[in-house]
Amino acid sequence: MPMLSICKKELHQFFSSLTGYIAIILFLLVNGVFLFVLKDSNIFDFGYASLDKFFELAPWIFIFLVPALAMRSLAEEFKTGTFEILQTKPLSKWQIVTGKYFSILIVLLFVIVPTFIYIFTVKSLSATGNIDSGGITGSYIGLFLLAAVFAAISLCCSSFTNNAVVAFLVSAFVCLILYFGFNAISKLPVFLGKADYYIEMIGIDFHYRSISRGLLDSRDLLYFVSIIFLFLLITVQNLHKR
Repeated sequence: MPMLSICKKELHQFFSSLTGYIAIILFLLVNGVFLFVLKDSNIFDFGYASLDKFFELAPWIFIFLVPALAMRSLAEEFKTGTFEILQTKPLSKWQIVTGKYFSILIVLLFVIVPTFIYIFTVKSLSATGNIDSGGITGSYIGLFLLAAVFAAISLCCSSFTNNAVVAFLVSAFVCLILYFGFNAISKLPVFLGKADYYIEMIGIDFHYRSISRGLLDSRDLLYFVSIIFLFLLITVQNLHKR
């Protein structure tokens, strides 16, 4: 399939250089330092056999990590002129976009999967040897969906410019606004007791926290899928204009 060839090409670029490996190492290193070293955030001081600290911290790291992974996806194609070569091949714009998008998701899986070791670490530290498996499973699903949304946003932002640094900065800003911005706005005095709940629902954080409770609500899943589709659609439209 043409989409798979794009995906393989992107993955080869990720892992033929240090980019993919650095992303994985940095994510694990930063989380490890916060969870097991720093005094105010480590799980030893928390006193409970829980990964709540990890799932609170990971989205903030992803706000910067995912745009860093995706910033070159299209911006670099425009800058080097290789996008024109892509257009000469029998590929639709959707195939180009989805191929690049799925390659980012695969890299993110390589980033997330090694953190499963935290589950066994926390379980071994538990006095009873039991942990909240349902909550942890829901949190991991929510974390992957969150990363998938950030990937769609970052790919979209990369389609607006041929400068990878600009793509990174804009992507990180948009991810931050969609993740936490609506939550912050909902807490303004003018909205309290009126539209605060509905404003908060627009933000990603609301739905991420909902799934992290271990309950897979179809409304939350629909929200994530809709946001992903919207940003991929905008990306395809941008490629058509070029």
